[in-house]
Amino acid sequence: MKKLIVLVAAMALVATSAYAAEWNFYGSARVSTFWNTIERTAVPAVADIDNFTEGLQGNARIGAKVKTSDEVTGGFEYGAAGGNANIRKLYGEWNFGGGSLLVGQTYTPLNMFYSNQVYGADSDLLGWGGVYSGRQAMLQLKYAGFKVALTPANTGINFAAVSTEIQMPAIEASYALKMGNFALALAGGYQTFEVTTAPAITYDVDSYVVALGASVNLGAFYINGDIWTGQNASNLIWADAAGTAVRAGLAGTTLLDNDSLGYLLVIGGKINDMFSVEFGYAGLSAELDGALIDEDSETYYAQATIHLAPGVFVVPEVGVTDYDGTLDQKETYFGAKWQINF
Repeated sequence: MKKLIVLVAAMALVATSAYAAEWNFYGSARVSTFWNTIERTAVPAVADIDNFTEGLQGNARIGAKVKTSDEVTGGFEYGAAGGNANIRKLYGEWNFGGGSLLVGQTYTPLNMFYSNQVYGADSDLLGWGGVYSGRQAMLQLKYAGFKVALTPANTGINFAAVSTEIQMPAIEASYALKMGNFALALAGGYQTFEVTTAPAITYDVDSYVVALGASVNLGAFYINGDIWTGQNASNLIWADAAGTAVRAGLAGTTLLDNDSLGYLLVIGGKINDMFSVEFGYAGLSAELDGALIDEDSETYYAQATIHLAPGVFVVPEVGVTDYDGTLDQKETYFGAKWQINF
């Protein structure tokens, strides 16, 4: 009987909480169908690869935004990465009057979304010139257009290590300003950690990224762009210059930092209620200290979004990703993303 009373009380508490809060559920089903061709230059020569892929995108999602009071809100979102349910977002936010405190996992301040590239599960040119730190566990303070957050440090390096030691979290910050049809964003991040290699040599690995983004809405058409620079940038954002992460290396007993520069430009517009188009280009260049060649990549695409019904659309797209450096490879693709929001 005692267990039954406890169970009833718990169910009543859940029901009361659910009734008091405002739950707004949403979902997005996304399937990609693409053909791609990879051309490689190597010794010995590697044959071209032609492939067709179809699958549920990892960023297909279902979630909810929750409001328990004017001061406390939150949300969650599950995705389909790897074919399994995974937590994309789970956070709560407290508005204390002068600003707000966010606790949990969602997009960090060092994120700029200016492209709608759909290939690669909505790649958005991220990793090739866009700015993407992703969704991470964090403590974030927000005031007006300012955000500052403490996030987990990333200890990735491009050499073997015996151990790593983290003594402080990564720090990310951003500021957003909107003036009529023009919007400006400034963001940056910094982190440091120690890495020990054999025979017991310790190095300090510092990473930073500074980014500037802007967008202009010209009525039916828009122009978006960003530019960023960094050191060992892949410890903070996605950065793929030649098929590998942009991280620190080692030559003998000398630590080699990896300096990089990325940028993108996107132009698009609405033709009518059914059709819209977009064209995008991104470039990324990375140079390891003392390296004889730079690791470069460029990506460009053209797409059309076709609206079939409210929340139902298909996005045909054709594009190219070209690596030049250690990896000499060109990938050409075409196909479409199919999406229904509910």
